[in-house]
Amino acid sequence: MSNFNDRLSALKHAQTTLLGKKNTPIGTTNGIYQRYTNPIITREHVPLNWRYDFNKSNNPFCMERIGVNATLNSGAIKFNDKYVIVVRVEGVDRKSYFAVAESDNGIDNFKFWDKPITMPETDRPDTNIYDMRLTRHQDGYIYGLFCTERKDESQPDNTSAAEAQCGIARTKDLINWERLPDLITYSGQQRNVVLHPEFIEGKYALYTRPQDGFISVGGGGGIGFGYCESMEYPEIKEETIIDEKVYHTITEIKNGQGPAPIKTNKGWLHLAHGVRNTAAGLRYVLYTFLTDLNKPWMITHKPAGHLIAPEGAERVGDVSNVVFSNGWIADDNGDLFIYYASSDTRMHVATTTVERLIDHCIHSPEDGLRSATSVMAINQLIESNASQ
Repeated sequence: MSNFNDRLSALKHAQTTLLGKKNTPIGTTNGIYQRYTNPIITREHVPLNWRYDFNKSNNPFCMERIGVNATLNSGAIKFNDKYVIVVRVEGVDRKSYFAVAESDNGIDNFKFWDKPITMPETDRPDTNIYDMRLTRHQDGYIYGLFCTERKDESQPDNTSAAEAQCGIARTKDLINWERLPDLITYSGQQRNVVLHPEFIEGKYALYTRPQDGFISVGGGGGIGFGYCESMEYPEIKEETIIDEKVYHTITEIKNGQGPAPIKTNKGWLHLAHGVRNTAAGLRYVLYTFLTDLNKPWMITHKPAGHLIAPEGAERVGDVSNVVFSNGWIADDNGDLFIYYASSDTRMHVATTTVERLIDHCIHSPEDGLRSATSVMAINQLIESNASQ
């Protein structure tokens, strides 16, 4: 086996090569978005000094002391002219934490900042935190809403019983975070909560995903919408479901808001995930829709089916057959970067434009909910093309 210095030198060379690798577009597209050849963040991107003890006397075999299992489900924001993602880094101990990585162009050469985020705790400490959605709000703060997971104390003998709620923190520099109280709702458990970027009638508006249990949404579910008066004392007293689960669709089992919606002249552009059951287990895909500019809880256009589904190597990982997104960045020129994880293992980017996604939402057929209506839509397109 190589000695300490040789092994450490090899590790550094391999990571430098990885961090400098260019990402190239995959040739064939559907005209809606562009995929890329390489993941943008993997566990191998995590800095070596977070994982290895460089002191030879303490670590003579140059072993990895703190292992990383996966890098996934990242919030995203344009910050100081950089494309910045707040990555969920999951250790081999199953505990997740947040770490910031940035890129000059948004598609490759992502590098982590010097240290992971030190997230303050509430007086009820989190067991696990993950899947942060970032919102630059009208009030001047950048908010991070994330899932806080704790043991379900109502089932003391069940070591798998967990409780999920919405944790909230805010910052102005992505380094120093002020932890606020967890969101209070009256729907059992919460995941995938997202803060709307603007006040509505002087109130904070949030997209929610009420659920009965830690995994199962139960008889309700869907993307909810509600208001709270303050983020310092966040409480939603009433949630309204704006996008329901529907039988035999991509949202049959559950669905949830992805990142915060983007304001456009045609309405608010949304990205969400939908889940259905298969013989191989749950399948997660991404879909998009538009809501009214003045009533962001009212869906105006929603194309049938998924926008992005796992393909090829994306289908294999810790939790296979999954794509999930809680971050995207829209540039001032309309370019749009969708950051998504595949199979709870690695991060990718897909690029498009706001204009293209609006066109997709408005002009693609909606789901007619029956095989017959799917064929009707195809025949209408065939007949329309015949007249061209």
